Amino acid sequence: YLPTMAASVGDASWKGRDVLAVDDFSDEMLRAVFSAAVRMREMVLARGASDLLKGRILANVFYEPSTRTMSSFDAAMKRLGGQVISVSEATSSAKKGETIEDTVRCLECYCDALVLRHPEEGTLGRAAAAAAKPVINAGDGVGEHPTQALLDLFTMATAAVGPAPATP
Repeated sequence: YLPTMAASVGDASWKGRDVLAVDDFSDEMLRAVFSAAVRMREMVLARGASDLLKGRILANVFYEPSTRTMSSFDAAMKRLGGQVISVSEATSSAKKGETIEDTVRCLECYCDALVLRHPEEGTLGRAAAAAAKPVINAGDGVGEHPTQALLDLFTMATAAVGPAPATP
C-alpha cells in the first residue's frame, strides 16, 4: 500500500506546495491526506517504519519551545526513512540578526522541506515567499497551526466513525 499512499498524496498538485493555512486544503485534498494518514497509521502498527522518504531531509526549525509538534515531525520523518536537521532559536543565526528569509534560503540548500514554528504571526508567509522548497507551518504565533488543526480534525473524524478502511 505504500506506492498507493505515495501516489495519493504525491501527485503533481502536492509537489512543492507550502502548508500555511487550513484554507489551503480543498475537501478533496483533506480526504487524500486523511486516507494517507490511515494507511500510514496501519503501516506503523504493522511494520513500525518504511523507507518511503529514504534519502530525503526535513529541516525542523523551531523559534519557540515545542515538545509534541517538533517530536511528531521528527518521528514521522524518521519512521518514513528520512532524516531530520533540527534548528532552534538558540542554535540559529537569528541570534546574530539573520532574518527568517535568509535562514530559510540557507537551510533549503540542505533539505527537501522545512517545518517552521515562529512566535510572530505572519513570519511563515515571509519564509514561504523566500523559500523555493516547501514550508510547513507548525505554529505561527497567534495565527494558524494548520498541522495541529488537521490532526485534531482527523482524530475527531476517526473517533466519531471509527478508522476508515485503507484503500488498496
